[in-house]
Amino acid sequence: MPALRPISADSHVVEHEDVFIGLPERFGDDAPRIVGAGTVDDAIIIPAKGPRGVRRRMGFAGMRKRDGLTLERRRGHKPEVDDMRDEEAKRILAKGYDGLTAGIRNGAHRHEEQDEDGIDAEFLYPGFFGLFSFENPELLVACQKNYNDWLHDYANASNGRLFGLAAIPIQDPDAAVEELERVIKKGFKGGCIPCTAPPERPYKDECYEGVWSVAEEAKFPLSMHVGTNAYVPPEYRPKSAMPQDETFNYASSPTTVQRTLVDLMCRGVAMRHPNLRFVVGEFNAGWIAHWLDRVDQGLLREHRFRNQDFTGERPHEVWRRQFYATIEDDRPAVLTREIIGLDNLMWGSDYPHVDSTWPCSSEVLDEIFEGVPDADRNRITRDNVKNLYGI
Repeated sequence: MPALRPISADSHVVEHEDVFIGLPERFGDDAPRIVGAGTVDDAIIIPAKGPRGVRRRMGFAGMRKRDGLTLERRRGHKPEVDDMRDEEAKRILAKGYDGLTAGIRNGAHRHEEQDEDGIDAEFLYPGFFGLFSFENPELLVACQKNYNDWLHDYANASNGRLFGLAAIPIQDPDAAVEELERVIKKGFKGGCIPCTAPPERPYKDECYEGVWSVAEEAKFPLSMHVGTNAYVPPEYRPKSAMPQDETFNYASSPTTVQRTLVDLMCRGVAMRHPNLRFVVGEFNAGWIAHWLDRVDQGLLREHRFRNQDFTGERPHEVWRRQFYATIEDDRPAVLTREIIGLDNLMWGSDYPHVDSTWPCSSEVLDEIFEGVPDADRNRITRDNVKNLYGI
């Protein structure tokens, strides 16, 4: 069986100004808005947050085809982070959102980038992760509704090659149920919730039962993407004086979703909703095989220390039944696929973000799947995402 053209289970959009229409008028300086459109200062700004509230609207991977650029890439890995100091890069950056490729700005042209990369379709996550971390639940609901309406139109313009994943405002469980029902009727195949729950109400809390039930009944997978953290009140923030280390933070990103996974897998949610599917997005997966063993040992230790026998489902069983992870250039995940579950891995290009494998996804896949049967490669790069989302 030859390798088939892949489907990206994890790509992104760069939000148009329509996503933020009406929000400043309703919510003042707490609301995001676009400033500097069409210039080098083009960004999503939340005035109340000061410098922390600035997010540039950029799709860096889309710049990799500019004149004179030679991509640097190690075997089996995505391209290195680009050097934006050359004159052509500066010229493109000076245009802001208007300098993005046509496919990033318009779903009707996204196929041009897909064909450049040799892929058939993409599932789309937000580019603005702040969409999930507003302190004000009313602002969060309003912004996510705007986003879902815009995303629906963007994906529908693609003639079946783009599938948007709706934002679900789970911090307000009643509003989340309402929005779930709305986006399901609009034809969305799946949705996104924060990768970290509000600390005062973790996902094991019964307040989310209505959300889980609606998603389960509709066969509507819920994704938790790296960086999509819920708002953390000051009293729950760590008081450590340790300085931040960028390399450590990047390398340890899976730790941000692991507590969430324990809540979902081990604290009753998965048991009560065995047909509900969850996706762990862009945390890669080479760590999962070992981590599942540690969770298993932890559960046994927890019960023995309480002089109890553990009688529940084992973590490996729950994971294989209900959980999926996306990978990019993660050969360790490929090599441990039998432990993680061959049907539980999905590949994503992360386009147009800086970590993307675009425009050399085919070469990267050839290298990370070296020595792996084509049937296994096709399941991870194509069949699993089709089966999960029913396309």
